[in-house]
Amino acid sequence: MAIIGLPVRVGNHLFNCGAVIQQGRILGAVPKTYIPCHDGFSEGRWFASGTRAVKDRVMLCGQEVPFGTDLLFEAKDRPDVCFGIEICEDLWMPIPPSTYQSLAGAVMIFNLSACDEMVGRHQYRLDLMRLQSVRCIAGYVFASSGVHESTTDMVFGGHAAIAEYGKILAQSERFKSEGQLIFTELDIQKLLNERRKNAGLMETIPSREFRKVAFSLGSREIRKLSRKISPHPFVPEDAEKRHERCREIFNIQVNGLAKRLRHTGSKRAVIAVSGGLDSTLALLVTAKTFDILGLPRENIYAVTMPGFGTTERTYNNAISLMKAMKTTIDEIDIKPACLQHFKDIGHDPSVHNVTYENVQARERFQILFDIANKIGGLVIGTGDLSELALGWCTFNGDHMSNYSVNCGVPKTLIRFMVRWAADNEVDVKTREVLYSILNTPISPELLPPSATGEIDQRTEDIVGPYELHDFFLYHMIRYGAQPGKVLFLAQQAFEGVYSREVIKKWLKVFCERFFSQQFKRSCLPDGPKVGTVTLSPRGGWVMPSDASSATWMNQIEEE
Repeated sequence: MAIIGLPVRVGNHLFNCGAVIQQGRILGAVPKTYIPCHDGFSEGRWFASGTRAVKDRVMLCGQEVPFGTDLLFEAKDRPDVCFGIEICEDLWMPIPPSTYQSLAGAVMIFNLSACDEMVGRHQYRLDLMRLQSVRCIAGYVFASSGVHESTTDMVFGGHAAIAEYGKILAQSERFKSEGQLIFTELDIQKLLNERRKNAGLMETIPSREFRKVAFSLGSREIRKLSRKISPHPFVPEDAEKRHERCREIFNIQVNGLAKRLRHTGSKRAVIAVSGGLDSTLALLVTAKTFDILGLPRENIYAVTMPGFGTTERTYNNAISLMKAMKTTIDEIDIKPACLQHFKDIGHDPSVHNVTYENVQARERFQILFDIANKIGGLVIGTGDLSELALGWCTFNGDHMSNYSVNCGVPKTLIRFMVRWAADNEVDVKTREVLYSILNTPISPELLPPSATGEIDQRTEDIVGPYELHDFFLYHMIRYGAQPGKVLFLAQQAFEGVYSREVIKKWLKVFCERFFSQQFKRSCLPDGPKVGTVTLSPRGGWVMPSDASSATWMNQIEEE
């Protein structure tokens, strides 16, 4: 299919049009709506606005074709694949024609342009495309005239770009004498999912009626995408953007906790510090919150509670961090209480099963809540978004708190958050401790360490790599991708890192755990939403606790 710009004479008027051609047939011609008159240039010398057309069909190259600003083009067998056309200046207007086109079903917009180059215009044009693709929840494809046009008063750069929902996927190099071709794929399913979730868009009634022109979509199997699929979608690749993302999330966490402390009148907080990444970030957030509220850090009761799996490394990290942060330090060995509990319930402590592990988690949080009652403080939750997705938390143990500051932050971003805080929020001594924690393997430390005293229970050996699970979570929850598509995208993103078989193995684990562990998410404590993916049962992820994973699991098996 091709879309070509050309002048079309209809009656006494000349129109600046985009004509759609496929297999020797002209499917339709769409005239430009807004005719510019500025900077001493008036396109109105030659062209009339498409709104002045009095015919809805014209003869063009010996064919009678649909004509007008009310045309959309729709695939015969895939009505969800629909596009519209606007011309150059149309994009620059307060309400571009593409706005109405998208409300009527167009999920792709094509803009044929003769946009001259001026200082600052290039970035402004890109911003317009990005923002219009967001407003329309669509793909936006733009192509402009090149350097071989007349340069009497203007120079054209041959700019072409493809945007999708706020992101520029591909663009040409301007001012090239040679011809250029840019290409990429647009994710129609992702865009349609975004539209279905947008209640405001669904309630907007299109103020214009459109005629639909059918075209043949054809079929083509795509084995390799030309567009880049980020393996870490929660983490910006650009260092400056990543810095800004971490700063913004940290501020959201801090201000969320500050409001809760003000509202409850609490001037103290209780937090478990294990020497791991999650509790470290939660403590950093809590300390910053107390600073902005003018509360002494001594009012933060940081408690380390060594258990059967605690190693010397994490214990030392925890103690060093609490000292560096100048909090009140409390150390309670939970092993005697757990052994007594094993005796009470008749459990053999040599049996290292889920009972053995969860007794420790629940003992720790019983201690935290009781200390909070004693001092009149709030228990600060440390669990993150990835753990909630997998249900990798003990129900009514580390699953519970008075306010959960990390609940919206995925595991792949936690590490960057701690590193960002080390480089931007703390003194040199605290920075050294944070980097020691960053270099420690992720573990719940609920099973005894190795014979050499090292961490023997590594979370990612049990549930799988968090970078895979965060990838699955992002594409399934954020964009409604089915498991088959997620598997395909993961293969593109992690090519050379994980084989298809390994990705498929952990995708099964994710799907099974995501469904079976929903009951934990159905009763989560409050915590701040920091991004577009949230599993809160109140304002984010509403799902029955007894939903079946069978459909998803069957689809994975069929792949």
